[in-house]
Amino acid sequence: MSQRALLGTVVLIAALIGGNFSNIKFALDHTDPFLFASMRTVVGGTFLLAFAFIKGERLPTNAIDYRNIFVVSFSITTVSSALLIYGVNRVPAGLGSLVSSTMPLFTALLSLILLGARTTRLARVGLAVGFGGAAVLASPSLGGESTAIGVITLVFSAIAWAFGTVYMKWKDFSHISPIMLVGVQLIMSALVLVPFALVVEGTAGTDWSLGLFVPLFYAAIPSNAVTFSLMALVVKEATPTVAASTAYLIPLFGVFFGWLIRDEVLGAIEALGGALVVVGVYIVVTANSRQAAAATEATT
Repeated sequence: MSQRALLGTVVLIAALIGGNFSNIKFALDHTDPFLFASMRTVVGGTFLLAFAFIKGERLPTNAIDYRNIFVVSFSITTVSSALLIYGVNRVPAGLGSLVSSTMPLFTALLSLILLGARTTRLARVGLAVGFGGAAVLASPSLGGESTAIGVITLVFSAIAWAFGTVYMKWKDFSHISPIMLVGVQLIMSALVLVPFALVVEGTAGTDWSLGLFVPLFYAAIPSNAVTFSLMALVVKEATPTVAASTAYLIPLFGVFFGWLIRDEVLGAIEALGGALVVVGVYIVVTANSRQAAAATEATT
């Protein structure tokens, strides 16, 4: 694949995921957050497992694999996903994408704390800039209870996603295909989220119409299964820096689609905080990519 095609794929991934924040807002006009999160896992998990089986792949047979997959599933596609949708329900889509973009910062921090990963001075500067931006980003929201709850929820969503990512670095998942891995994760999440949503929210507030099903399809397939498959291709073909660039492109698309589709406009403080977060993530990702490349060259 050419470099131009790789960059185009990265931009497409970021656009599909960034647009999902506005998409979720439309879905939540017709249903409740946890019920929508549970439906997304059912649709997405069924699609990915069916695709994996068509390719001739088989389910894992090792009990340890299922235990490790459950930890990742509970962290990322259960807790993080549910909190993400709950948080986006209380804040503008653009702001939600900016707060969620702190995930790579928490990943770097948890890698340092839990794995004892070495970090460069440049990466530490990036963490400081990024978390400083997160503080600036959240400060205006703390004046309103609903928005403050949304921002705090999105921060915990980012932490849960980061923990699952770090856990995947710690354990060896290389013998399980990425599509099968995520498919099983989503089905595990569905087994947790569906009964939870039915007990906590029920279905009385859900409008079973195209207004729900179209955003649900987008959230489950293009924004989840398709982007994951494209990301696997990018990781295989591209340099770490190019592959990781989606981390700071996603919030830009999130803000753009929030403005284009929902007429959202960020205030000066939110814009400054978001810019600092994106810059911080860029510095951390770039520093980590350089460190990984240097380690590879040293080994060679």
